[in-house]
Amino acid sequence: MELSEKIIESAKEIFSSMMMMEIAVHGEQTTKSMALKESISGVIGLAGTHKGVLAIHIPNKVAMAITSAFLGMDVIEMNEDVEDAVGELANMLGGNVKSILSENGRDISLSLPSTITGQNYDFQPTKEAERIIIPFHCAAGEFAIDLQLEK
Repeated sequence: MELSEKIIESAKEIFSSMMMMEIAVHGEQTTKSMALKESISGVIGLAGTHKGVLAIHIPNKVAMAITSAFLGMDVIEMNEDVEDAVGELANMLGGNVKSILSENGRDISLSLPSTITGQNYDFQPTKEAERIIIPFHCAAGEFAIDLQLEK
């Protein structure tokens, strides 16, 4: 099974078990950066035999809906709860990517998750990285998972 298929499977499992949300791939996978508007990105670094970064890019309204489902309460503004939930989501996805990559005996450690939020920003790839961006859709809207591994 290809890495992107495993990431898709992993994301679907996390969303259905932690947020009781169904998600599906929406559109074609890409390697090109996208402008992020009124969004939040949860980012986790990978270090070891594989170096890179995993990010989940979520528009604010979708992030609030995901956080509401995650915490079981209404979240109606971007706040610390949303940052924590998106960071935790990146952490869970990063943990799954780590175990996917480590199945082949690769030792990888993860950084603590961080979040980036803004009205209009870009998420540039690290140098010489293989990049895959997987677009998803849920009832609240669209988001993307972005994995970059150094070659």
